[in-house]
Order: sequence, then C-alpha cells, then structure tokens
Amino acid sequence: MRINWGYIKLVVLFAVVVFLFAFATTRNGERQITEPSIKFVGENNLFLTNETVSKLLIQNYGALKNVPKETLVLDELEKALKSNPMVKNAEVYVSVNATLNAEIEQKTPIARVSTNASYYIDDEGSFMPLSKNYSARVPLVTGYVEKNNLKNVYKIARKIKEDEFLKKHVFEIHQDRDKKLYLRLRKCDFLVQIGDEKFLDKKINNLKAFYKKNQKDNTLNSYSKVNLQFENQVICTKI
Repeated sequence: MRINWGYIKLVVLFAVVVFLFAFATTRNGERQITEPSIKFVGENNLFLTNETVSKLLIQNYGALKNVPKETLVLDELEKALKSNPMVKNAEVYVSVNATLNAEIEQKTPIARVSTNASYYIDDEGSFMPLSKNYSARVPLVTGYVEKNNLKNVYKIARKIKEDEFLKKHVFEIHQDRDKKLYLRLRKCDFLVQIGDEKFLDKKINNLKAFYKKNQKDNTLNSYSKVNLQFENQVICTKI
C-alpha cells in the first residue's frame, strides 16, 4: 500500500495551524489590560478631561488595569461614555498589545443659554452642560428659553455659526415670551428684531445690506431698533 505523504503533511500542517491559532487566541484573551489610552477626535478644545473619561470607564467596569482582555464588554463601555451629555460619540477597542483605547468625539456648542439656568446648545440642537475645563466663545442666549424647546433659538444659532458676518458681529440672541427673536451686535447700540424664523435668509441679507450701507455712511449708531420681521422691509427706529 502506497502512503500519500503529501496528504499526511497537509493534515499535520492544518493541525499545527489550528493548534497555534487556538493557543494564540487563548493567550491573547488572557492578556492583562493596561491603563486605558484616551484620544479626543474632532474639536480641539477639551470640555472633558482624560480623568473624567477614565472615571466613567472605571465606574462602569471597576478597575480596568490588569483586567483579563476576554472579560471586557466593549459595547457596555461605549454606552457608558455616550451617557455623558458632553459626548457625541465614542468608540472603545483593545489593540494587539492589550491596550484599551477610547476615542471620544465631543459635542460642539453653538450658543450658551444664560437665563435661570446656564448650559450650551450643541450643533444638533440638544442640551449640553457647561464645562469647568473650558468655556466656548459662542453667542449668549437670554430671555425666555425652555431646555426642552430649543427649536427657534437653535435655528438662529446655527445660522450664526454658518455665516461669517453673523459670527463676527452677533454676541447675543434674545427670545421673548412670544418666541420672537432679537439680536445684539458688537459695537452697535441698536436692537435687531428678527421676529420668527420664517424667511430667515432674506432677513439676514437685509441686515447685511443695512449694515454695509450705514457703516459706509457712519450712521450705525443713529438707530435704536432695526426691524426685519417683515419679509421685504427694513424698518429703522432712530434714536
């Protein structure tokens, strides 16, 4: 009977590969996790600190150092990080050398509410708490604002963030009891009356045209109010 050495070699090679894979998998699963490595992506200004993120991880999984790799539930750690109201997104993974990595994307504030409560409105129109670590330079929101009803203020705040003229000049957004919106501009004494958020682009274009003309004529401080709430009109009240 002729022995098929090629077939035997193939079987032995396969068995060795399976053994090495099983051994490496077991060894890798038993490796001890080192201190977590935390990386912030996106926004450069840190509202959170590495210590805060580490505490969140530890609170939800105990001491992470020297924990066996196979016992970690990464989804649970991600959920713990995302539960922080300053976190927009989080990804947690373990590298080959058994380092626990957490990549954090923070929320981006576009306005700061200062009424009976103080907090940010983020770029998705949601609540974001203030940070002891960093204070963002964004327009101030005053007047009558409800934390669970930020729609109107968010629309004008987002417009300010996207428009270079508004970003440069607007420092305050005011909302009255009837949800009517007003703006305050730097180095100007007049109040800009926007009204509701309808035809917002046209109103802003009217404001730019008014500002440019009166800046050229050196008459910006001759007015106490600039009313833009009517679609095709700019009604000015002189001092």
